[in-house]
Amino acid sequence: MHVEDIEYSYDGLRLVGQLAVDDSREGSRPAVLIAHEGGGLDDHAKSRAVRLAELGYVAFALDYYGDGVALAPDQVMPRFGELDGDRRKTAAIGRAGLDVLLASDYADPARVAAIGYCFGGTLALELARKGADLQAVVGFHSSLTAPEPAQPNDIKAKILVCIGAIDPIVPGEQRLAFEQEMTAADVDWRMNLYGGAAHSFTNVNADGSAMPGIIYNERADQRSWRAMLDLFAEVF
Repeated sequence: MHVEDIEYSYDGLRLVGQLAVDDSREGSRPAVLIAHEGGGLDDHAKSRAVRLAELGYVAFALDYYGDGVALAPDQVMPRFGELDGDRRKTAAIGRAGLDVLLASDYADPARVAAIGYCFGGTLALELARKGADLQAVVGFHSSLTAPEPAQPNDIKAKILVCIGAIDPIVPGEQRLAFEQEMTAADVDWRMNLYGGAAHSFTNVNADGSAMPGIIYNERADQRSWRAMLDLFAEVF
């Protein structure tokens, strides 16, 4: 297994992501871009890259804040708010990470997906809305809001969003608005709801102490991972 930190940049910002690939196998393979949660690039996103590499993908866990590290708690909301308020910049930073992934000799440019967790899922969806050439996009407990909703022919990818039914950050009205957006844009989409799951249900470190409603749910984590792999099997 080859795991490598890769330094790159966007608009003068130093970014450091992690590439993971099983280099014992030769040839190109499907490529997966991974966008971390709102707290910054940490072991959660990096471990998902390694899991995907073990399954035969090449994966790149991008960095959308800078320096490839998790942020201090008092830094999260200002940095998150800056990106959430400028979705075009969010998509552009995602594109910079995608370019790094596609530069790998192991990446098959005809078989590419983007996945993301929390605001990282929002980033992956914004890449799709901005027309990125992706075959699949998966958002895990991601915000579904769209300041600039997708129009017909904008989204090339098949879309899967995995949402906790009691997620206080992604309430029912937001899910309905997403359904209406995807339907109007004629997108091949699906939404999985997980009963009893709140926000950050894929992160074992989410115990509700940072914020109410941010809690790991093993069942939803496992089921959503399998749903993602099912979609990958379909498109790749």
